[in-house]
Amino acid sequence: MASPVLADKPAVTPPPGRRRRRPGFGRRDHVIGWLLIAPAVIYFVIFLLYPALAALYYSFTDWNLRTAPNWVGLANYTDLLFDDVKYPHFWKSVQVTLQYTLIAVPLTLGTALVQALLINAIRRGSNTFRLLLFLPVVTAEAAVGAIWRWLYDPQYGLVNTMIGLVGIPPQNWLNTPDLVIPALSFIAAWQCGISMIIYLAGLKGIPDSIREAAIIDGAGPVQRFWKIVVPMLRPTTFYLLVTGVIAALQVFGLVYVIFSGGGGRSVTGGPEQSGLTYVLHLYLFAFRYDAMGAACAMSFILFVFIMIITALQFKFVKQEAS
Repeated sequence: MASPVLADKPAVTPPPGRRRRRPGFGRRDHVIGWLLIAPAVIYFVIFLLYPALAALYYSFTDWNLRTAPNWVGLANYTDLLFDDVKYPHFWKSVQVTLQYTLIAVPLTLGTALVQALLINAIRRGSNTFRLLLFLPVVTAEAAVGAIWRWLYDPQYGLVNTMIGLVGIPPQNWLNTPDLVIPALSFIAAWQCGISMIIYLAGLKGIPDSIREAAIIDGAGPVQRFWKIVVPMLRPTTFYLLVTGVIAALQVFGLVYVIFSGGGGRSVTGGPEQSGLTYVLHLYLFAFRYDAMGAACAMSFILFVFIMIITALQFKFVKQEAS
């Protein structure tokens, strides 16, 4: 009996446009991908994740940087929030920081928007003005603090000279408790270069057809600003508002330089602690009062507060352009 002959199976060709992957090629791509992101992962773990976890641990301890940390549980948090005798200036620093945020953030955004509108209207030399207005951002905070301490000088400062031209008497800006926060807020508005650049990018993104249609309909400059520019810049304003509030709640370098007498050995936050911001107070606890555990606890209290404020902004502030 003859055995059946099996017919040869036709060769299976891959569909057009798809090349057959070589064995191990996907694994090689996987390894190469990890090698490419390895520097960023190592940086994140060593310089961000590990310090954050270590600070979280030390926030539950009594540690002075010299001896072994002593576990105290939630004592640092409860003492900071409720013990006015042990930490008499904690809530004062919270108050100062909130006042600074409420003044500095709107003033900075308003100044940045005005600068962006002026530069956007300039046809020639806009790049030069953009560079000049951005210089305060890249200037070292030590230099900025030294310059503004001279500008606010009660006898020789240019600020008192300028306000004297309109009949306002000279002010002792950095030694009068009621004027310290407005003085710091003016400096923040002077350093609005990043916000100005972002606002300028938002203005460039508004279609010219909308402006032209508004002009044809008879809308004046003020109407075009309120009915077109402001609604179209809502996403930009929301982004700058969120980032500006976060930055204002963490202000430190400028306050440290301005209120550091004798090379930083007598930092007190100004007269009657009127410039004692939260992060400056945190710094004093960490490196002046040898209370690193309390300082770590303050940092996580600030972290939670920033998260709450940011969540509220996302919930109640309009984000979409209209």
